[in-house]
Amino acid sequence: MNKNYQDNKGYINDFLSETKDTINRLITEEGKNIDKAIEILFDAWKNSKSVYIFGNGGSASNASHFTCDLAKCTIISGKSRFKVVSLNENNALFTAHVNDDGWENVYVEQLMNHMNNGDVVIAISVHGGSGKDRAGAWSQNLLKAIDYANQNGARTIGLSGFDGGALKNLANVCITIPKDSTPHVEPLHTLVHHLICDRLRQKIMSE
Repeated sequence: MNKNYQDNKGYINDFLSETKDTINRLITEEGKNIDKAIEILFDAWKNSKSVYIFGNGGSASNASHFTCDLAKCTIISGKSRFKVVSLNENNALFTAHVNDDGWENVYVEQLMNHMNNGDVVIAISVHGGSGKDRAGAWSQNLLKAIDYANQNGARTIGLSGFDGGALKNLANVCITIPKDSTPHVEPLHTLVHHLICDRLRQKIMSE
C-alpha cells in the first residue's frame, strides 16, 4: 500500500479490502495446512504431549497470545488440558542464552531442556526466515529450533507470511499468510490461532 492517500478513508478502505482478499486466499490456499495443524495439536492433546511456541518481535507477542489461548480457551471441565509453554517469556533465561550461547540458540537451548518425543513445536515468523537486516538474516533462531525439533522426534508447525521463507519448507506443516505486508500478516496469524483453538475446544468437548 504505497499510494499517496489524500485522506484516511481511502487508506482504511484499501487496507481492509486487502485484508478481505488475503483471507479469501488463505481459505483456498492454506485450508489444508490449517486442518493438518489442528489434527497435530489434537493428537498432542490426546497423548498428553507438550507444545512449545515462540517467535521474535511482534511474533513473540503472538506466541504469548497463542500460548494463553491454547492453555486457557480449550479447557473443558472433566477433560485433560493442554500442556503449552511460550519460550519467549522468561527474560532472565532468554537473555542468559543470548549472552552465553548467542541469539541463534535462544530457542533450541530451551527445547533441549524440555522437549520430548512426540511433542509439538510451533514457530511464528512474518517472513519465515527470508530477508535480513542489520543483525543479519531474520529468524535464524526459529529455524534452528525447528530443525532440532525435526531431528529429535517432535512435530513442527510454522506460521509464516510473504512467500513462507525457509520455514515453509522446514516445518512439517506451515500455514503461510499469502500477503507481502507485516501489518496484514501479524493480525491474520492471530486470526488463525483463534480459529485453531476454537476448533480444538469443540473437538475436545466431543471427545
